[in-house]
Amino acid sequence: MSTKSTNCILVPIDSTEQTIIALHQTYNLARLTNSKIILMSVDEGNVPFMKHRLEDLAKEASVATGQPVETMVRKGNVYEEIIKVADVLNPLFIMIGLTSKINLGKIIGKNAFKMVRESQYPVITIRGKEHREGCKTILLPLDLSKETREKVDKAIELAKLFNASVRVISILTSSDEHLENKLISLSNQVWRRIKDEGVRCTIKTLRGKDITDMVLEYGHEVEADLIMIMTKAELSVREFFIGTVAQRIINESDIPVLSYRPMERKDTTTFTPF
Repeated sequence: MSTKSTNCILVPIDSTEQTIIALHQTYNLARLTNSKIILMSVDEGNVPFMKHRLEDLAKEASVATGQPVETMVRKGNVYEEIIKVADVLNPLFIMIGLTSKINLGKIIGKNAFKMVRESQYPVITIRGKEHREGCKTILLPLDLSKETREKVDKAIELAKLFNASVRVISILTSSDEHLENKLISLSNQVWRRIKDEGVRCTIKTLRGKDITDMVLEYGHEVEADLIMIMTKAELSVREFFIGTVAQRIINESDIPVLSYRPMERKDTTTFTPF
């Protein structure tokens, strides 16, 4: 394993089919970003078998992408090892296949959401069995946190990379007319910002109480290929897509979810207009 890789995607592999599905979803992303793929596994008790399996997967991935592929087997706590490896590699993305909708799967067990939430690197969680190659539609849920600006910038970047459209959605849950007006105003600002960058974009405003269900239902309606959220300890009632709603989306979505950890800010309770 090289000690540093400028462009690489880290893909933890275990004995479940879902991690292989996550690997296949990595192929197009690796080609578009000209990235090396790093396959890693944490010792599950049969190291020779896992090494052989990773080598076979590496050959397949290299042929499919035309990109270099490396493998490694580590020992220890899965969550801790993924973080340690990521800190060395500085990956563009970590691709994680999740299984059960009750917990976050065998690969990182009960520490899964903790790892996603605290990772310094973007994490894409893959739960569904069937996905299109590439990414044509990005779903961008909005709230009133300052991290929204950061998320919009990332959505524009990815949309340009994939030549994708962005579907902006905001959910009105409050009886506070002032907050609702701010969220509607924000949605329009974001729409204009994305359009000004030459990216196709639509906005949708819905009213309801179960934010997670409404986001996922709309994601299926527009055939989204990716849902973008920020993940962090919950800060305020305005920051729906950073705290518990983010965890539910990761837990329940069969649409791939891209989670970013926002930059540290002194004040994260007010959205700064574009």
